[in-house]
Amino acid sequence: MRSEYEVANSVLRKFLPEEHVETILDIKPDKLKQRGIKALVTDLDNTLIAWNESDVTPQLVRWFSSLEKAGISVMILSNNSEKRVKLFSNSAGVSYIYRARKPLPFAFRRAMKIMNVTRDQMVVVGDQLMTDVWGGNQVGAHTILVTPIASTDGWATKMNRHLERFIFSLMRRKGWLKWEE
Repeated sequence: MRSEYEVANSVLRKFLPEEHVETILDIKPDKLKQRGIKALVTDLDNTLIAWNESDVTPQLVRWFSSLEKAGISVMILSNNSEKRVKLFSNSAGVSYIYRARKPLPFAFRRAMKIMNVTRDQMVVVGDQLMTDVWGGNQVGAHTILVTPIASTDGWATKMNRHLERFIFSLMRRKGWLKWEE
């Protein structure tokens, strides 16, 4: 029988990303390809663009193009409305799933099926532990946490950020946050 300590660690690890980067542009297609990654699933708000903006940047267009050239498919997985996600995705030329209900695993599995990849071939990128990282970890994908673009959030995300800070403090005490060294 597992101790309370082991159970607590097991639960906490569900929120632990495998990597952390400052911006999504720090994720290099050649490194993903070397690891056998064929698909990148990314959040939209505060990962690709600020939650209150809608325009794709030239840097993102170049980054999406570099992923495509490396043979890595990209899909946006967002809890936001179709209108918001479609506007960005169409101008970026990237497929999407809206109202994904992250962290539930259904949309992540759907993305794997659409992109025709296994969990070992997919990376999930996002700015939140409570939705992106937890959801990606549930399906066994490689997870990368991105520092949020904006220092503010929409009302729903604000609640998650409070819990996220608490989880980060526990991880920090355990020495699990290698990127802070």
